[in-house]
Amino acid sequence: MKHTILWVDDEIELLEPHIQVLRSRGYNVETVTTGEDAIELARQRWFDLIFLDEMMVGMSGLETLQQLKRLDPHRPIIMVTKNEQESLMDEAIGQNIDDYLTKPVSPSQILAACKKFLDARMLQQQHVARQYLKDFSQLDELINSAERWEEWVELYRALVQWSLELDVHTDVGLEQTLSEQWRQANRLFVRFIEQQYPAWLTDRPKNDHPLVSPHVVDRYVLPLLQRQRKTVFVVVDCLRLDQWMTIEPLVRQHFTIQTSYYCSILPTATLYARNALFAGLFPADIERYYPQWAPTEGDSENSQNAHEADLMRELLKRRGIELGGKFEYIKIYETEFGKRIESEVNRLAQNQLTAIVVSALDMMAHSRSDTAILKEIAPDESAYRSLTRSWFQHSSLWGILRGLAAHDLTIVLTTDHGAIRCMRPSQVIGDRETSTCLRYKVGRNVKADAKAAVTINDPTRYRLPKHSAVENLILAKDDYYFVYPTDFHHYANKYRDSFQHGGISLEEMILPVVILNPK
Repeated sequence: MKHTILWVDDEIELLEPHIQVLRSRGYNVETVTTGEDAIELARQRWFDLIFLDEMMVGMSGLETLQQLKRLDPHRPIIMVTKNEQESLMDEAIGQNIDDYLTKPVSPSQILAACKKFLDARMLQQQHVARQYLKDFSQLDELINSAERWEEWVELYRALVQWSLELDVHTDVGLEQTLSEQWRQANRLFVRFIEQQYPAWLTDRPKNDHPLVSPHVVDRYVLPLLQRQRKTVFVVVDCLRLDQWMTIEPLVRQHFTIQTSYYCSILPTATLYARNALFAGLFPADIERYYPQWAPTEGDSENSQNAHEADLMRELLKRRGIELGGKFEYIKIYETEFGKRIESEVNRLAQNQLTAIVVSALDMMAHSRSDTAILKEIAPDESAYRSLTRSWFQHSSLWGILRGLAAHDLTIVLTTDHGAIRCMRPSQVIGDRETSTCLRYKVGRNVKADAKAAVTINDPTRYRLPKHSAVENLILAKDDYYFVYPTDFHHYANKYRDSFQHGGISLEEMILPVVILNPK
C-alpha cells in the first residue's frame, strides 16, 4: 500500500522537484498552500506524514502544527522552513514536532525523512531477518562447540540479544527458530554443567573457573569496603539477564555501568543460592559453622532467609573488615514498605554498607502460575520482559536507585538465581518428606526420568548438606518440571508454562553482576 504525504507550503511550486522525486519512489503526495487548508484536508482524509512550512500567509506553521497534533497526536509532522531561529526550533520541539529541516533541502534529505518515518519498520525487519539468518549458523556452531564458561556466557548473551531484538520486530516470524536454538543450547548446557560444575566449588575461585554464589561478595563488594567506599549491595531475587537488559537503558540515564557474570550454585533456589551469596559459604559450610542460621526445606519462605544480615556480618568478620560506618540490611517484600525506604534514601546513603533484597520479581514469577490475569498480561517471554520493565519503572527500587544517584557511592546490583519457563512435565517419585519445589527435589531415594533430571546421590560432592544415608537430590534439566503421579495431568497442566527455578538452565545459572557509579 502506498503511503500518502501532505506537503503544506505557501511556495509549493518551488518544491515541485522534491515532490516529483517522492512520487517517483511510489509515494502519493498532496499539496496545499495554507494552514487552514491543511487542517481541513487532514479532517477529511488520512495522511501518513505531513511536511509543514512555518512562515505562511494566514495561520503560521506553529499554529497549524498545534491543530494537526490535536487531530492526531501520533501522526509524524516534519517542519521544513527557512527560519533558522533557535527559539522557533525550541517551540516546535516543545509542541512535539517529529523532525526539523532547514531550507534549502535536497531531495535526498526529504527522501531520507520519508524512509525514517514511513518505511523504517519494514527496512529494519528486513535487516533483522537477514542478520539473524546470517548469525544462525554461527550460533549453531557455538551451541555445539562451547566448552568453556566464557563461551557459554557469550552464547547466552547472544541468544538474549536476539530475543530482545525479536521482541521489537514481531512480524519477522523467526521466534520458533530462535526457540529451538534456546532448547538445544540448554540441552547441551546441562551436559556442560554435569561435567564441569563440581570442580568450581572451591573456597576461592580458580583463574579458569567462573565465580559461583559464595564468591560474589568477596570479588565485588569487599574491595569497595576495604577502600572505605560507601557501598549499596542490591540483590533482586529471580532477576534474569534478559530482564536486566530490559531495564538497563533506564538505569544508564543516571549511572555508568560495568557488567560481569557469575554462576548460581545448585539448586538455583533462594534457600541455597541467596544464603550462599550473603554468607560467602556453600550450603554445607553454613550448616557446619552456623547451624543456628542454616535454613531447611521445611522452613517457611520468610524464615529460609531470615539470617542473611547475620551471615554477612560474619563474612565481614572472617575477612577482617571493620566498617567505618553503619551496616543496614533491608528486605523489600511489599509496596508500602518499599515506598517508605525510598523516602529514606538520603539516610541510607550515609551508611558504609547497605544490603537491599528486593522480592518483587520472584513473587511475580510464582504468582503468574496462580493468577489468571497475570498470565494473560504476560503470556510469553516477551510479555514477561515487558511486565518487568513496567514494574521497574513504577517500583520503589527505581526510586531508590534514582535517589542514590545523587550521592558519592557505588552500587553492586545482582541476583541470586534466574528462572525458566517450564513447558515439559516429568513424573517424580518421592515420599511425603520430599521438598516441594517443581525444579528440584530433596528427599529419600527421590527418582525421576534421566532425560528430565540430573540425579545427585551424594549431595556433599556439590557442597550441600546431607541429612541421611539415603537422601539424594534431583535437578530438572532445561525446561522440565517435576510432578507426582497422583493427579499427574491436573498438576502438569496447572504448572505448564510457569516460570520456576531450582534446576539447571542458562536462564537460572548465568547471572549478571552490575557495578553502578553515579554519573
